[in-house]
Amino acid sequence: MYSVKQLSTQVRVQILVRGIVQGVGFRPFVFTLARRHALKGQVLNNTSGVLIDVEGEGGDVEGFIHDINANPPPLSLVESIERTDDLASAHYTDFRIIESASDGDHLTPIPADIATCADCLRELFDSHDRRYRYPFINCTNCGPRFTITENIPYDRAQTTMRDFVMCDECRGEYRDPLDRRFHAEPNACAECGPHVEFRNKSEPPAVAGGGCESRKAEGGRMNERSNPNALLPPSAFRLPTFALAGGSDRQDAIRSAQASIARGEIVAVKGIGGFHLACDAANEGAVRRLRERKGRVDKPFAVMVRDINQIYEFADVSAAEITLLESRARPIVLLKKKPASELSKLIAPGNAYIGVMLPYTPLHHLLLTDTDDAASVVRVLVMTSGNFSNEPIITDTDDALRRLATLADAFLVHNRSIHIPCDDSVVRVFEGRELPIRRSRGYAPMPVKLPFKLKPTLAVGGELKSTFCLAKDDYAFMSQHIGDMESLETLRAFESSIELCEKLFRITPEIIACDMHPRYLSTRFAKSRAKSLLSTSPDNLAARRVEHRVEICEVQHHHAHIAAVMAENGLLGEQPVIAFSFDGTGYGTDAAIWGGEVLIADYKRFVRAAHLRYVPLVGGDAAVKRPYRHALAHLWAAGVEWDEALPSVAACPSVERGVIRRQLETGFGSVPTSSMGRLFDAVAALAGVRQIVTYEAQAAIEFEALAADDVSESYEFELVEGDAAEVDSIIIEPNTVIRHIAQDVLTKVPASIIAAKFHNAVAGLILKLSLMMRAQTNLTQVALSGGVFQNVALLEAATKGLRAANFEIFTHRLVPPNDGGLALGQAVIANFMKQETA
Repeated sequence: MYSVKQLSTQVRVQILVRGIVQGVGFRPFVFTLARRHALKGQVLNNTSGVLIDVEGEGGDVEGFIHDINANPPPLSLVESIERTDDLASAHYTDFRIIESASDGDHLTPIPADIATCADCLRELFDSHDRRYRYPFINCTNCGPRFTITENIPYDRAQTTMRDFVMCDECRGEYRDPLDRRFHAEPNACAECGPHVEFRNKSEPPAVAGGGCESRKAEGGRMNERSNPNALLPPSAFRLPTFALAGGSDRQDAIRSAQASIARGEIVAVKGIGGFHLACDAANEGAVRRLRERKGRVDKPFAVMVRDINQIYEFADVSAAEITLLESRARPIVLLKKKPASELSKLIAPGNAYIGVMLPYTPLHHLLLTDTDDAASVVRVLVMTSGNFSNEPIITDTDDALRRLATLADAFLVHNRSIHIPCDDSVVRVFEGRELPIRRSRGYAPMPVKLPFKLKPTLAVGGELKSTFCLAKDDYAFMSQHIGDMESLETLRAFESSIELCEKLFRITPEIIACDMHPRYLSTRFAKSRAKSLLSTSPDNLAARRVEHRVEICEVQHHHAHIAAVMAENGLLGEQPVIAFSFDGTGYGTDAAIWGGEVLIADYKRFVRAAHLRYVPLVGGDAAVKRPYRHALAHLWAAGVEWDEALPSVAACPSVERGVIRRQLETGFGSVPTSSMGRLFDAVAALAGVRQIVTYEAQAAIEFEALAADDVSESYEFELVEGDAAEVDSIIIEPNTVIRHIAQDVLTKVPASIIAAKFHNAVAGLILKLSLMMRAQTNLTQVALSGGVFQNVALLEAATKGLRAANFEIFTHRLVPPNDGGLALGQAVIANFMKQETA
């Protein structure tokens, strides 16, 4: 905190403010504050943050600095304020905002995209306002940021808005320090800004997209990706087959989209970070067609509603969940479904939760708002990513018109280019705080602030829920969600996002961290990237410096999970924690598939203190997709006969049963696994909940949904000493649990009771092992990470027991516990390991 000194002498001070201070109205705030304190000078963005040069009475300067620190703009985050005193007078005559400057490779966080603010919403629906029903209204406090940014410093010329030349009125607002749009870089109106257009699929393909999207003629057609620098003015492109949306026509485009959705059609809608596929959430036929076209059998869809009041019709919502829904990030929040509603049962089949979000762009608000024909407005929209399953979200209009043609009946597009794809974020609420499931729009690329400094590092994550981390000093920039790394399309999106973010954050990696799994595409990419840097031409002196710096570091999967939760909670790593890393799949140091791991871990190393007993994963991925196979493996390991009265046995064809038995007996075509995630799947299959899955963790999710709340009974895992190869390790024996579950199934105990007893058993196991580890090591801190800890029923039971036993518990609140948070842990471990070997 700064104290105000009552000085009467004239002074000049330079102030550098670091943090999230660009694109959040910081320069206009400084301008207004300087005038209030009667100071002269200038303010500008540079690649370090916001640089302020002021002179005036000493007391006024001190008061000015105090107010910057004490009352910054609401969207900003001030990390530090650095000052340089005793400067000679520059003889400023006024205070002004000047052009941004670049000053090298300093880190400057870029703000995430921000949901439409209350002031802009009021103007959007004010018939007397000049931006009445303008789909791209924004101001200093809201609108696109990350997804339109091409470079820093953050100025209009460095965004995809640069070719929309502001009209006189917009320019006047932009230059007026008393206006809410003072230096709002995406500022625009219907006269000078982007426009929205509607197109029916029945019309012939368009030759080009809209206004400022970057294009180059190639063989008679335009390609937005071919030349990102060949920009033409908005008037250069029009789609003759679209209903144009300037002036009153833009209302026709939105009404046409509303009417199309009301007829049961699927409309591809271009948003801030990519395309959505939208349909009527109450129309069973429309939702079924969307599933069939997209090839998405059961995986839940998210819905968008106009306001909180509509949610009460189909879901329960708490005060903490409302806070998240209405936050600037506007994520998808998982809410408990009500037993009966008008929404299609196909939205989230077999799931107790439904993903809900509120509108976060003006276009969304208009889509969900009554027009003259109120009957044409659908109250609840399914809004799912505009792509085929397992592919990256589509951002380019031409791409969408071509690739989504078999998915969508119509298109609502606009001509503001999306430079960075960014899917919707997904969160749950646990103990009143957010538990991230997918960290993307509204959060990315906001950094995780670390309690220590790292070398310039690229960490590439795992295979599923792919994200990467770029770290330098005490910032760890987590990327947006990119997708499962199972296709070349996703790999290309991953590579291009890395290249862009390295440019934005001025980070040239000296360390590249990856998973140990040799077949992960991300691991292969990391090794290829490191090799390409090492083989750079020796004729280039700068390249030779890179050659000596770049190091590849393989990080064990479950260690990375624990390091991630430690880092986001600000642990220095000076002492280890008792760590539970429970997930579906992770490559172990013995080449087995781990996933039920109890570690004693810090950032440098870990000891495998306990783990689930290995059980054969018969057929590898086949067992993941057909949990009955893994249930049969657990029954075999526990010595339980394959009785056809057991659902998982009955689900397996007799011929396949014979093959599985031979594989179990010989070990052929199977790999040993200690996975807790796979155990959840197997028990869910054994209890008759789900035998075949169509998306990751489906069986476990449905099993959690069934668990009764009022059951205190529990199964119990046995703990046995490890064999000679694991002399210091405890083996968690699931066989007794499996035998009791099989007996309960045969005696017709309801699946809800079995689910509750199993959840209680895993929570009890966590407490029992924590007590044992504390007795042996005197450690009192417990970290919980891995995809299994997305399960709120388990997390609640586990933390309740640990808290009662006076453990300090660390769970996720900034990055996901699943593989979406893996890269953060990789980056930290790689640096600590390199420090130790240096």
